[in-house]
Amino acid sequence: MTAAASRVVVLGSINMDLVLTCPRRPGPGETVLGDGFATVPGGKGANQAVAAARAGADVRLIGALGDDAFAAQLRETLTDAGVDIALVRTVPGPSGVAGIVVDEAGENSIVVVAGANDAVGPPGDAEAAAIDGARILLCQLEIPIDAVVAAAARARAGGTLVALNPSPARALPDALWTAVNIAVVNTVEADQYGQAIARVPHLVTTLGADGVRYRGPDGAEVHVPAPTVTAVDTTGAGDAFTGALVADWHRGVETALARAVTAGSLAATRHGAIPALPTRAEVDRALGLSVLPRDHP
Repeated sequence: MTAAASRVVVLGSINMDLVLTCPRRPGPGETVLGDGFATVPGGKGANQAVAAARAGADVRLIGALGDDAFAAQLRETLTDAGVDIALVRTVPGPSGVAGIVVDEAGENSIVVVAGANDAVGPPGDAEAAAIDGARILLCQLEIPIDAVVAAAARARAGGTLVALNPSPARALPDALWTAVNIAVVNTVEADQYGQAIARVPHLVTTLGADGVRYRGPDGAEVHVPAPTVTAVDTTGAGDAFTGALVADWHRGVETALARAVTAGSLAATRHGAIPALPTRAEVDRALGLSVLPRDHP
């Protein structure tokens, strides 16, 4: 593998997002009138796989889809984005879905129903081979934890970097934290995980419109501000950030952070998850750079 190639394996969920837009999100027991509805391919695993591919990485996705009407559209979306889905299995039953309510300020509330994602298990021979050949394994928590732990252990043992976006937040075993090289959290997750993330060598904390804070193995911290944008929907912003981060991690932390925070900001200016994810060329232009080819070092 050359220095210019960033081979990323993403282990995670694939969902169809059912997106409802409304002036404001309802409180407990309240009904509000919405003004829009769309079905949009998503899921944190799929989102981050597409984000990394659009950022220039060579991406393989490990996951599962159901045998329902959503599955074909989800496969087509991933393939069209350049994601290798040979390791995405089909299982009986529904694919994963997420109900997303987005208010006029672009903030969202999300309910996820796992569906086929619950069938994702520890890596078999083909999945293990893919992990062994990757530069980075990227995981989230919308699939069974035992699958994440086993894949992370396999990666760590073989010298593949392990990046974890521990969302949605839940109690995690020490065996997982021990295997993680890079953790990507927001401020709420940082508080929830507390000292558990202190052992991770590279801690990346997203700060929304304030950018990102990074703490490295030596304890030194760096703050990278976000470009000023008008947010219309933050649904895909975190996944755009994470995918771009792992795609450019091999180029150096400062470069990866700058590109990731720009990708996240651009995603917030568009509706949806996967449709909002920016390309490498769009990030280059936002940074005032000449548009670089996909495999530029």
